[in-house]
Amino acid sequence: MTDVDAVVPLTRVEPPLRAAEKDALVLRLDFLRETVVNKVAGLSTEQATTAPVPPSTLTPAGIVRHLMCVERWWFALDFAALPDVPDPWGEHDAGGFDLEPGETLASVVRTYLAECARSNEVIAAHSLDDVARSEGFDFDLRYAVVHLIEETGRHCGHLDLLRQAIDGAVGE
Repeated sequence: MTDVDAVVPLTRVEPPLRAAEKDALVLRLDFLRETVVNKVAGLSTEQATTAPVPPSTLTPAGIVRHLMCVERWWFALDFAALPDVPDPWGEHDAGGFDLEPGETLASVVRTYLAECARSNEVIAAHSLDDVARSEGFDFDLRYAVVHLIEETGRHCGHLDLLRQAIDGAVGE
């Protein structure tokens, strides 16, 4: 594995047991995001792009890419209606699980972390009660954050299983 391919584990910060609602939600989401990165740290791009549990086609890198797409969709596009943000799904909506030519595990993780940072900027700039700005969407920011906690947590479980199948690594 070259340095370009290396994904460095993040220091996970356990959310406090007591916090204001918005802080509690965002800190839990950040904890899960850090878990996603740590689940793929140490894998080569080849390992991360191979589906280790047939007949499923899920790969660790594909899950990280999908989560980037979900972050962009819910926060930048649907909720905030930010201009000039590209549609994450591409021309053939496969859920964002398929890597684009030239993408590596490291590049997918960098894009995911950048999207998470943009999502946090959107969240910080709004109240949990604010309603989505994109036409045709009627949900508040609270709903989007809770949905992303659910989605990210679910995929952390998938990453647990995939990682164990790839190299036997287990852990939180």
